[in-house]
Amino acid sequence: MTLLRGLPPTHPGELLREVVLPAIGKPKTEIARALGVSRHTLYELLGERQPVTPQMALRVGKLCGNGAEFWLRMQANYDLAVTAPAMAEELERIPTLEAA
Repeated sequence: MTLLRGLPPTHPGELLREVVLPAIGKPKTEIARALGVSRHTLYELLGERQPVTPQMALRVGKLCGNGAEFWLRMQANYDLAVTAPAMAEELERIPTLEAA
């Protein structure tokens, strides 16, 4: 998990909502249509209630021209940042194996 300037990773929906969509300047309904998803699906992503799936990453990556990998990495970084603290005690009990 990499922190940029001490800040935790951002949910991809926040980047879409705060930076990408305003720069595109089109209504969310039109963006949903262009992505081939329902408005509800887009709003769930923008509201950070749903993750970027591989299918959505392919769609958003095509729309933005920056590829699916960017969006999947962003989601993975966010997921690790959220999950690691919740699992800290459990992970402490798991030994790290070493080669013989």
